[in-house]
Amino acid sequence: MAITTLPLEQTARPWHQRLTPLRHRPGNAGPDVIDLAIAAGCFAVFTLPLLVGTVSGIGSIPAIATLGAAVVAPLLVRRRWPLAVLIAVTAVLCLASLLGVRFTPWVSNTGPAFGVAVLTLADLRSRRDSLLVTGLALVAICVAALLGMHLHPDQEQDFVQLLIAIPAWLTGDMIRTRRDYRTSIAAQQRHQAAEAERRIRAEERLRVSRDVHDLISHTLSMVAVRSGVARLLLDEQPGEARAALGAIETASRSALNELRRVLAQIREPGCQPSSDEPGLAEIAELVDRLRHDGLVVEYHVVGEPIGYPALLQTTVYRIVQEALTNVVKHAHTARARIEIRHTPTELDVSVTDDGPVTQTGQPDGSGSGLGLLGMRERVSLFGGRFESGPRPEGGFAVAAHFPIDEDHDVS
Repeated sequence: MAITTLPLEQTARPWHQRLTPLRHRPGNAGPDVIDLAIAAGCFAVFTLPLLVGTVSGIGSIPAIATLGAAVVAPLLVRRRWPLAVLIAVTAVLCLASLLGVRFTPWVSNTGPAFGVAVLTLADLRSRRDSLLVTGLALVAICVAALLGMHLHPDQEQDFVQLLIAIPAWLTGDMIRTRRDYRTSIAAQQRHQAAEAERRIRAEERLRVSRDVHDLISHTLSMVAVRSGVARLLLDEQPGEARAALGAIETASRSALNELRRVLAQIREPGCQPSSDEPGLAEIAELVDRLRHDGLVVEYHVVGEPIGYPALLQTTVYRIVQEALTNVVKHAHTARARIEIRHTPTELDVSVTDDGPVTQTGQPDGSGSGLGLLGMRERVSLFGGRFESGPRPEGGFAVAAHFPIDEDHDVS
């Protein structure tokens, strides 16, 4: 059965935003169903009863109808021009106070139009701008109410619009703050996702560069040794020379194939090593190839291996390969020893030789040190320990210790 996964913003939206017919259009669009409903509802509930005579107002029917329609009409474009809408609603309320027209059943034309305009401005504009404009609008309404008291002493006036504006502004500011917070969180998540992708790409490039370094270093070292053997035996023992040249061809082809596999992974960063990459089982073959070149390699395995991850097995193979390459290139010895020890909690790998060691701790001074650094970085990816240095009895030693979880899945 196919399972479709929806993005988070589609699954976590409030219920009213999932109602397509009532969804707000973008901020610069024209009026939608909600804007029409607010404007029509305000007129129908607060002005229409005065026009049909259900309740009484103050002023002529045309004046009540005109001012009642004028105070709600700007709400149709409240999201496109919130500042102009608040100014227009404020102007209508001031004009009604000065003319002595009451187009709602209550004193000072109490109704939701001014509150809706204030809420929209606080929602869509900055806190500083909305506070300033709302404050100026309240001052204008209060001044008009005071003048209305003198022009029409028989009519009552109050400052109820102040009580309407305060909760409306707080609500609009809360909506804007919550929206800005969610936008900020979404931006941070996108930034974190981009950073994670860049980190994965960097780690993949680093892993590929290590593989290429190990592969090229090992292969060129073997080619150099075998070509030297072929040169020395070419005249006296042509059969041995041909065997050495054949080994060079085989090693070169194998290295090219493996290099293609490694470089192919760059196309899809973060992919796991393929199943045909070298692992623990291929170490014996690696040792056999070196033995054909005259290097005496003792290979010991202690304990039984478990189902290690492919990446861990490839890492162990690369460490052994790089360590043996260093023996061939720098140690100037004919003997090396490899030991792989399997325990329930740790996988240990050690490569030692009995060649001469300089005071710097390297087999000789010709190495760049990048091989040891690459091995250390490989081991650190698994939270393991890496040790390298001269042996007291002579020679050089490389050891890597990989921790294994007790509940490691061996299937």
